[in-house]
Amino acid sequence: MIQLESEKQFHTLTQEQTIFLFTANWCPDCRVIEPGLPSLEKKYDTFNFVTIDRDEFIDLAIAHNIMGIPSFLVFKNGQQVGEYIGKERKTIEQIDTFLSQF
Repeated sequence: MIQLESEKQFHTLTQEQTIFLFTANWCPDCRVIEPGLPSLEKKYDTFNFVTIDRDEFIDLAIAHNIMGIPSFLVFKNGQQVGEYIGKERKTIEQIDTFLSQF
């Protein structure tokens, strides 16, 4: 999984097939899903998987209405085609179901 390093990189990756995961080091719900993320990366291997530290990139989080984490944005060819945003704990199965539509 790629870790976002700049807003410029974010805008470049939105032009590709990319799944962005907004997270933070202090987020216990984010830690719960970490072990299952490699299996999702393998299953959805046509996508880039990118983690975004919500605290480091708060302007991006605000711009995309990310109020709770973990949250996901899906981009294809410059367009946001999906979002799974919310403050509730998400399971790998729920994330998989969400990603299966892309």
